[in-house]
Amino acid sequence: MATNKSALIRYKTIDQCLKNNYRKWSLEDLIEKVSDALYEYEGITTGVSKRTIQADIQFMRSDKLGYNAPIVVVDRKYYTYEDANYSITQSPLKEEDVDKMKEVVSLLKQFNGFHYFDEMTELIAKLENNIYKSAKKSPNYIQFEDNKQLKGIEHLNALYQAILQQKPLLIEYKSFRAEEAKKDIYHPYLLKEYRNRWFLICRSNKGKLLLTLALDRIEAFYELDSKLYKPYEGIDFDTYYNECIGVTRTEKDRPHKIILKFNIRNAPYVLTKPLHHTQEVIQHDESGLIIRIDVIPNFELEREILGFGENIEVLGPRNLKKMIEKRISRMTKLGQ
Repeated sequence: MATNKSALIRYKTIDQCLKNNYRKWSLEDLIEKVSDALYEYEGITTGVSKRTIQADIQFMRSDKLGYNAPIVVVDRKYYTYEDANYSITQSPLKEEDVDKMKEVVSLLKQFNGFHYFDEMTELIAKLENNIYKSAKKSPNYIQFEDNKQLKGIEHLNALYQAILQQKPLLIEYKSFRAEEAKKDIYHPYLLKEYRNRWFLICRSNKGKLLLTLALDRIEAFYELDSKLYKPYEGIDFDTYYNECIGVTRTEKDRPHKIILKFNIRNAPYVLTKPLHHTQEVIQHDESGLIIRIDVIPNFELEREILGFGENIEVLGPRNLKKMIEKRISRMTKLGQ
């Protein structure tokens, strides 16, 4: 059964609303949200009728697209999912959808190899593997780093759209150290992945410095009027993060000359997989490997160093060497 683009936008918008358990959704609320989405994605200014949304809800409840969405009405007025973990995005692919996706992957593979498609190699392989697995019910033939229990990944697309559309967000965020979540207004600028964990780079409405919010600590967020958005006018983000490992840094931080020595057994690993793009070999002989990287000292750098255990020695700077020594000393005391 063919489904047009506008209908898919409506279904997805209704799904996003019903997944949000932090508010109640009346039919009028759903009409408003869907109308906004149609205007943003399709430029449709006529909105959407009550009858259309009611028909969409019935369609989502049915098996016509394989959704079987458990949509229920609470207090005779508010719509929600009976299963709080349900989403139409988790529905299995239909055969015709698989065929269409195969065509898309086939087209993408024709462009693979061009330098401007270099970053798509992994994406194309992942798409092809998932489609083949779905169509043939076969095991994985290629495994990517993944964490099925990772929280917050469901926010990724909505946050990306907020950045594109320059919309400030009211975010309910609970840091690891906080006992309760706090609400604040943030202006989103960038989504960044590090070691299979996603972060939102933004500014608080009251602050001037960039902040890094982990998506798995975001409990809820709500879009605000674009007129309130404060654009980012700082250093280019590619340059900003080229100066560090990971995501932890501030605009005031500057790179330091980090000198590290590895034993001969780990030298090939560091040579074939550099710690940073600034890596420079200072010495390489039978005694081991000495390299220099120009990065901002941060938590991720310390964790990278500690990961090598007894196979690495920090030669400089002195304050980083002392910090690593302190961490090792604390670890030793914990085991006593």
